[in-house]
Amino acid sequence: MGKDRDLALLKDCKRGDRQALDSLVRRYERPVYNAAFRMLGNPDEAADVTQTTFMKAIENLDRFNPNYKLFSWIYRIAINESINILNRRGRTEPLLDNVASDFRSAGELLDASQKGRQIQAVLMDMQQDHRAVIVLRHFSECSYRQIGEILQIPEKTVKSRLFTARQQLKQMLQEHGVLSA
Repeated sequence: MGKDRDLALLKDCKRGDRQALDSLVRRYERPVYNAAFRMLGNPDEAADVTQTTFMKAIENLDRFNPNYKLFSWIYRIAINESINILNRRGRTEPLLDNVASDFRSAGELLDASQKGRQIQAVLMDMQQDHRAVIVLRHFSECSYRQIGEILQIPEKTVKSRLFTARQQLKQMLQEHGVLSA
């Protein structure tokens, strides 16, 4: 159903239907922003990547291969744009984590916020390819197949890279005292 709906929206977008375009953007805007935010750690840059992603997608609608899911194609654009910014930036910055505010006490909120910042800082110190698989799997909840489509790598490589990335993340979190050994 989702793939058929996406293809119908794409067809309408190609004919210049503004409502179809708005519907497509609304459908994927939040997940694209979240992935970019986790990759970049900066809300303004994530917003820029989101906007650029949809501009590039719209400009290249004719290049989309309908054998793949639209979701994967759009995510691939977003991840590539995020990596381009990271490469231009040449360094990483810690990010402020958006921690839910439904904690019972201010102390719990402070502890969770600090832990969230520590985790995100460690994530930002990871290699881009490892960070991408962690973000796509654990924050965007993509399947191995979807990650492979997004990153244009075989599913076996996704699994291997994710295993290595998880081990690296665990070790780094232990070194920073976020996880106990």
